[in-house]
Amino acid sequence: MAIIGKELPEFSLQGFRNPDVVTVTKADVVGKWSVFVFYPADFTFVCPTELEDLQSHYAELQDMGVEVFSVSVDSEFVHKAWADASPNIAKIQYTMLADQKHELADFFETFSEAEGRAYRGSFVVNPEGKVETAEIHNMGIGRSADELVRKVQAAQFVAKHGDQVCPAKWKPGADTLKPGLDLVGKL
Repeated sequence: MAIIGKELPEFSLQGFRNPDVVTVTKADVVGKWSVFVFYPADFTFVCPTELEDLQSHYAELQDMGVEVFSVSVDSEFVHKAWADASPNIAKIQYTMLADQKHELADFFETFSEAEGRAYRGSFVVNPEGKVETAEIHNMGIGRSADELVRKVQAAQFVAKHGDQVCPAKWKPGADTLKPGLDLVGKL
């Protein structure tokens, strides 16, 4: 079954939201837009570059009504130790979830049994708790938070304007398309 349209399962995970350990449940996510960004492991190489890039867009995402969760199978204590050790990770303001039993990684189909960690997965979840976008990369391929923000913008636009769709590279303010017979074969 495709991940698009699937509803989040019930979950309760510990996380690190600097400077505190917090608990996040499905109830905390439903009712707002959310982004879940899976990464292989703390204290690695590509991961901090991605998480720092995501942090640089966090205020913009917050202004759009979006909460951000990074997720790995590391514990909340390892997340804290990483923030204590790395100046770039110490800047992170969003919640770093500890998915030690890979409950969310299994749901989002990002967990690699062979590696014992998650692939790089980025998911946009709507306020009903359903997956709107899904992107999974192999562990060595970093992502762009710019593109993730654009996907959130497009998902929010389509949710608000159900009779219109967003073409490739669409950004807010650009032209959209209204599906219909008048467009068939003309694009």
